[in-house]
Amino acid sequence: MRLANICGPRVRQARERLGMDQIDLAAALWIDCEIKLEQSDISEIERQKRGVKDFELDALAHILQVTPEWLLRGS
Repeated sequence: MRLANICGPRVRQARERLGMDQIDLAAALWIDCEIKLEQSDISEIERQKRGVKDFELDALAHILQVTPEWLLRGS
């Protein structure tokens, strides 16, 4: 099975490190970045079932206090 993204596990790791649940992350993306993702979208990203657009990756990195490079490559 082909994965839809490579950043999903690190999105989950960073989110959990900050003590956020998926609903918190979805809300922060809307409030801070005006990006509308539902909790189910976050779940699909973390399970690598949904792709991530470049502007979503940048917003996720901002909210999760990591770099886009770390989300993509872990370094």
